[in-house]
Amino acid sequence: MVITRRNPLHSALFLILNFLCIAVLFLLLNSQFIAIVQVMIYAGAIMMLVIFVIMLLSVEEEERRRKIPVSLAQVIGVVLVLMLLAQLVGGVGVQALPGEQGEFTPERMAQVGDIKVVAGLLFTKFLFPFEIASILLLVGIIGAVILSKKER
Repeated sequence: MVITRRNPLHSALFLILNFLCIAVLFLLLNSQFIAIVQVMIYAGAIMMLVIFVIMLLSVEEEERRRKIPVSLAQVIGVVLVLMLLAQLVGGVGVQALPGEQGEFTPERMAQVGDIKVVAGLLFTKFLFPFEIASILLLVGIIGAVILSKKER
């Protein structure tokens, strides 16, 4: 729904809904802290900034002509759905392959959701990407302020 909407504001609202669904997936993986951060940072701060910029710049909805006839789009959609169903039916009979237990055991996965582990990794191993992300957010905020100023 995010990429099919013509109105950019509707696309941004569907993207917020998508971020909330991702947070629910994090909750199902027993990562409560990451789910809360997902909601606060992405759905809260970043998408509000995007909606602010869209509304501030008053992006007009473009009237676009369809480049693909409806009948061709329907044929492509039916073919894709049939391919997906064939893949699902073909994968039902496949048994789980035996293999080695990797680095992420159930005990390790339960620990990854712990705030101490996340904070330790954020400020040691991932400090540089964390700082780059904060600089990018600052640039986005400064850009929104500059774009919002009216010429005098």
